[in-house]
Amino acid sequence: MELEKLFCDVDDFCAEFEKSWQEELLSSSERRSTRKFNLCLSEVMTIIIYFHQSSYRNFKDYYTKHVCNFFAKYFPQLVSYNRFVELQKSALIPLCWYLHLRRGHSTGINFIDATSLEICLNPRAKRNRVFFMISQLG
Repeated sequence: MELEKLFCDVDDFCAEFEKSWQEELLSSSERRSTRKFNLCLSEVMTIIIYFHQSSYRNFKDYYTKHVCNFFAKYFPQLVSYNRFVELQKSALIPLCWYLHLRRGHSTGINFIDATSLEICLNPRAKRNRVFFMISQLG
């Protein structure tokens, strides 16, 4: 999926989610400071989702080598890696809800593969501790 298309979809979701999220929150008598983020919630979520579509194996390399170099023109107010890690926790619930809404629906058709798997050679089967009670010869 293209970055712009993904961002537009996530941004539309965040606009609706943040309105309903603020309505559902319980009010508190104590004042809480709300620190402004340089990156908005939709930008944080887009970077996280795009990481899972990339071939990078860890997020630090992805953010420092790919996002900071190639996505700087798309996200002009990029923050440091450490700050982004702090921002990730604020995107957890919206990200889970976004992914929940975008998942596919079950068609009701399920396939189970009942092929037996060879776990070890027959002479070693009696010494296998993992599958001791459920393994069979054959």
